[in-house]
Amino acid sequence: MTQVPDWLDRLAAQAVLTSIAPGLRPPPQGGRLAAVLMLFGEGPLGPDVLLIQRSSRGRRHAGQPAFPGGGVDPEDGGPVDAALREAEEETGVDPRGVTVLGTMPELYIPRSDNRVTPVIGWWHTPSAVHAASPDEVDSVERVPVAELVDPGNRVTLRHPLGYAGPAFRVRGMLVWGFTAMVLDGVLRAAGLERPWDPANVMDMPPDVLDLASRG
Repeated sequence: MTQVPDWLDRLAAQAVLTSIAPGLRPPPQGGRLAAVLMLFGEGPLGPDVLLIQRSSRGRRHAGQPAFPGGGVDPEDGGPVDAALREAEEETGVDPRGVTVLGTMPELYIPRSDNRVTPVIGWWHTPSAVHAASPDEVDSVERVPVAELVDPGNRVTLRHPLGYAGPAFRVRGMLVWGFTAMVLDGVLRAAGLERPWDPANVMDMPPDVLDLASRG
């Protein structure tokens, strides 16, 4: 078992204290309990994080890059168990190879009415990953942190209805929305972010807009 690196200890400590943007604050009541796994490891190109590309056939968040995760089931012991279970079901991650370092404050996704708890994990013993649930996942990627913080891969993505937020262009994916906002906040809080130009605005591509309109 490899030791948790100092940078990830710092990231986890800061992530727990990350302030919640107004658009992500949960309402006083309601919402479906859910969890995602922010799984960091040490890959061939340095530190990385596991992302999935959701199936374009999905009912919600179709085609979007995301952290593995889903709803908290009654048999789960809570968000940590749910995040590990969903990651195993979606990507084949072996939970025995993961050390959970903590959780972030609960975040809210209005579009799907989910109250999401991000769970931060260290992949001390990486296992092979793949799209283990083809109906839900099209592909799985270990995305190097160096690519996420590369200023050339960062843009502000603009929706025709006026929404604008951070986005990352990595591994042939356009990471935007909830996942991009969480990554943006965590990387900044951990001191890993490199200066980039938020004025570099990109309009949402038509294919991404079409998938986003499905919910």
